Amino acid sequence: MVIGVDTLPVLPTDPGDRNRTSPFAFTGNRFEFRAPGSMQTVAGPMVTINTIMAESLDYAATELEAAVAGGVDFDMAVQSLLTQIITDHGAVVFNGDGYSDAWPIEAEKRGLANLRTTLDALPELITESALDLFEKYKVFNHREMHSRYEIGLEQYALTIGVEARLTLEMGATVILPAAVRHQTELAINIGALAAVGVEPDHAALSEVSAPIAALRSSLAVLRNALAGESEETALGEAEHARDALLPAMSAVRAAADALEEIVADDLWPLPTYQEMLFIL
Repeated sequence: MVIGVDTLPVLPTDPGDRNRTSPFAFTGNRFEFRAPGSMQTVAGPMVTINTIMAESLDYAATELEAAVAGGVDFDMAVQSLLTQIITDHGAVVFNGDGYSDAWPIEAEKRGLANLRTTLDALPELITESALDLFEKYKVFNHREMHSRYEIGLEQYALTIGVEARLTLEMGATVILPAAVRHQTELAINIGALAAVGVEPDHAALSEVSAPIAALRSSLAVLRNALAGESEETALGEAEHARDALLPAMSAVRAAADALEEIVADDLWPLPTYQEMLFIL
């Protein structure tokens, strides 16, 4: 690091990840958990990482001890072990842009898993390799791992269910009425202009009518999805939340976002993105 002062010793720069948008960053010699939610805890991930690290150190120590006992020089044994590890697992090392659309494609080429949703990831808790790992180091037995899997499914379905019902309520009782008031004002304006012989412009009315129709439709889909959410198993509930509730909520969100851009500011009942980001 050159700072223009030659009386100080050389200061090495930190080569770690400085991208503060990453929620879970590896910064050279450590992982960082950044800004977990108020209902989240890093205890579970820490237990998992430490157990994985214990297995890795156990493996490395066992290999080195066996090599040295067989007469191999320690430094040569370390070099051979590191070479073998990077040969077997080097596919996980990626120094490009991990946020680009190209990385998932590249990861798939390398044979790496890409678990996009919580429901995709939860079954990894009860794979044979995971069960054996945690039991080997006496962290969790098989029953305890299965209980965590079931709790994860229940929390996933419960959280999305609560959010879906809130989305439905806000869309039907807050956003839709505001949009309809705006639509009504435009219709009244068109009628008033036509009554006095002025040719009205219907563009604004057409512009707001389309997302209102989309909002009504998406709310109906969400209402039906909530009505049919009862399943017999925790996995069924979670799958319903992922496959039915989340897409319906996204559709409501898309229609609401479109309306936020065109409904009159004095009629819009919620803080807009502009107000939250730029107006103090």
